[in-house]
Amino acid sequence: MKKQQVLVCGVTGFIGRNIAERLADKKNLEVFGTYYRTKPDRLLLAKNIKLVKTDLTDKSEVDKIVKGKDIIVQAAAVTSGSKDILTQPYIHVTDNAIMNSLIFKAAFKYKIKHVIFFSCTAMYPNQNKPVTEEDFNGQITDKYFGVGWTKVYLEKMCEFFSKISTTKYTAIRHSNIYGPFDKYDLEHSHVMGATTAKVMTAKDKIVVWGDGSEARDLLYISDLIDFVEIILNNQKSSYELINVGYGSAISVASLVKKVVEISGKKIEIEFDISKPTIKFSLSLNIEKAEKVYNWKPKVTLEEGIKKTIDWYRQNI
Repeated sequence: MKKQQVLVCGVTGFIGRNIAERLADKKNLEVFGTYYRTKPDRLLLAKNIKLVKTDLTDKSEVDKIVKGKDIIVQAAAVTSGSKDILTQPYIHVTDNAIMNSLIFKAAFKYKIKHVIFFSCTAMYPNQNKPVTEEDFNGQITDKYFGVGWTKVYLEKMCEFFSKISTTKYTAIRHSNIYGPFDKYDLEHSHVMGATTAKVMTAKDKIVVWGDGSEARDLLYISDLIDFVEIILNNQKSSYELINVGYGSAISVASLVKKVVEISGKKIEIEFDISKPTIKFSLSLNIEKAEKVYNWKPKVTLEEGIKKTIDWYRQNI
């Protein structure tokens, strides 16, 4: 039987790498992976993945890598944490809009069977109850204005191309993902990567940016990949927009305490309200993913933190 050819864009990034490594173990799939600025390490080079250096903002390069593929998992993106969102929010807009526009057009041109696009939750309103897919009301929090509207635009592009082609599109509004190969530097990390790095490198004290009252929905990477596999095998509709998260939120202050506790280190926690932070709390309603696709998270937050710390100790 002919293997399906899967293109994972952004294979040296956090989500892309984890997905590519999982799919590369499937006997019915032939996996290709794009990278650009970040070169593959020796462990990735040893995997059964055909790696191709590609500038995804260049139309000719995008056409070349997309042609002949069956499935595209679009995990390439310019991403970072709160500091960049506050100080240089434009970095999440232009290149992301360009690369996705070119990929979606190429998918249409070459009649790709299925495209998975990783959106985000930045477009949702700040609220105490878990948000559904219908809760987006166009009122995007000021700090997330650029990245939020960029993601909404790209979701609508997926829907548009699904209406004029035979290609299926899935736009996944995922919560904060964490785990192996995440960014663990304080300049560009999301909350879990930054917290893990702070705790693991601290001697006797860590400083948390802000007062820690904002809350985040945190999903371990393997649960996200499980959903990708399910959607690839079971999506019937031409376009699917769906929340994928843990289903509840934890305050940053409580998260830091949990990471310190699970690490086994004796560390004092100090909160610095002068540092960049975004006063925004969110959790996802994941009933659609549960009812339609029989998916729900398997890894508890405590288990995920322990797995993350164990991986960090072995690799960082």
